Order: sequence, then structure tokens, then C-alpha cells
Amino acid sequence: MSRSPPAAHQPVLLAEAVAALAIRPDGLYVDATFGRGGHSRAILSQLGPQGRLIALDRDPTAIAAGAEIKDPRFTLVHAAFSRLDEVLASLNISLVDGILLDIGVSSPQLDDPSRGMSFRFDAPLDMRMDTTQGETAADFLARAEQNQLEEVIREYGEERFAHAVAKALVAARGEQRISSTGQLAALVAAVVRTREPGQHPATRTFQALRIHVNRELEELSLTLPQALGRLRPGGRLAVISFHSLEDRIVKRSLRDAASPPQPPKGVPVRAADLPAPTVRLVGKPVRASAAEVTANPRARSAVLRVAEKLH
Repeated sequence: MSRSPPAAHQPVLLAEAVAALAIRPDGLYVDATFGRGGHSRAILSQLGPQGRLIALDRDPTAIAAGAEIKDPRFTLVHAAFSRLDEVLASLNISLVDGILLDIGVSSPQLDDPSRGMSFRFDAPLDMRMDTTQGETAADFLARAEQNQLEEVIREYGEERFAHAVAKALVAARGEQRISSTGQLAALVAAVVRTREPGQHPATRTFQALRIHVNRELEELSLTLPQALGRLRPGGRLAVISFHSLEDRIVKRSLRDAASPPQPPKGVPVRAADLPAPTVRLVGKPVRASAAEVTANPRARSAVLRVAEKLH
């Protein structure tokens, strides 16, 4: 029996994110997380002949997929979004009209067994978004001290059994290198006794290792100030996050930028004399509709936050 081809990747909050950018036909925009190009194609469809779109992605597979877009208004760069300043400088671009960030792992990455990001397949334990550089999850598991493993699993996976999981991983690697997703999933499942409804017991550990290997939270923290700094007045930053650790960073960063700087304690300064905030928050956080969640369950946790540059 032949298998049907996989469904085309559908970006989460596609219409909402593109609308949030308030696209001008002659504007200059950045899609800092190209993925499979869903957001980029939607942005290009709203740009006129003078408009321009720069897209970034750290995943070589995404860059290869982007070669399909033959459009003189479009430039695709193989780079992590934390290199936003560097990429724009290399293209002689100072300020832009809008930037979109769709944070975290993409469905094609999760659904490709060779990437080693999912316990649904038994595959080499890689987990890197950029397969051309960096340490794999298997390499990290082979060298990390137990206390480091425990910290990563607890902090990035919010796993309450982090101590037991780390202890089991260290014991197991003494017998055999942990090199496959199947090995890792089985080891964790034997230790994490409680079952969250609809969730594999290894979900939190896999998330934690992926975040660590790809420095996802550090990359996000480095990128948000760059993005806000590259917006011209009236330009917008739209950020989609998928779990509480990411959203906490986005929420805090945008809130702080939208608040007037506070003087040192004890220094008498009138409120009118404080510098004005550089950005304003646009609307309330947007979540996927019930219809979108039904069609794409991974949209359930998505949150879109938007900020606009004031000056």
C-alpha cells in the first residue's frame, strides 16, 4: 500500500502574524525564521514591486527549500536569527519596516526522523537545527555531569523528575552510549512514572535537550534587542512563541521596552523628565482559534505578541 505524501507545512497563526506587521507594499521586511516559507510567501504576496523581504534560517534544509522561491524581491540567508544585525549590515540595510519571529522547532524538523528531535521515531540522537555545526544531543549526553543534566532537564523541560532522569542517563551511558531517540525515550519512560494526559513521559526531557543543544533561549534573548533596534518608527515586531519559557522572555523584553526607564532608587526625577519608551505594545496576545487548533494541534500553545517602534 502506497503512503500518501505528507501534508504541506502550515504555519501557525499565519494570517494573524502577517496582519500584525501592517505591511506597506513598498516596505522592507524580515522573516527571521523562514522554515518552509509559509510566512515569507504571505508577506511577498502583499508587497509591491518596490517591496523587499529578507529571510533567515539556521537550518540547511530550510535554505534548500527556499531555493524554490524565484523572486527578485526576496533574499534568503543561512544564519541564526541572533545574527540579525550582522546579516542586515552585510546587506547594507540599516532599518526595516517589520520583523517576524516564529520561535522554536518547526513541524518539518519534528517530523523528519533523521533530525532526532522526536521520540516517535527511532533515529540518531541529533536534535541540532543547524546540522552543519555544534554538538549533538548524543554528544552532550555522553559528556555532561549528572548535575548539569539535571539542571538542563529541570530548567528547560520543567520536568519534576529531573534528578531521577539524570541519574538514570548517567548510569545507562556507563554501559552503552545513548545514541538514539529510542534509547533515550525508553530510559526516560522507565523513570517518569506519572503520565500527563496525551503526553509521552519523555516529552519534557526531549524538549529540554533540544533547547539546550540549540541554545534556543539564549538565541531569543540576544535577538529581541537587535530586532527592536532595527525597526524604523512605525515598524513592527511580531513574535510567535510556543511554550512558557520562550513566551516569558518575549513578554518581559517587550514590556520592558514599552516602559519608561526607571531612575536609580533614591534619585528624585519627575515622571515628565523620564525618557519616553521606544516601543508600544500592540493589542493583546493572540492565540490560535479553536478551528486552527483542531486542524493543527501544535497550534494549541502558540502566542503572538506584537510591538511597534515609536521613535
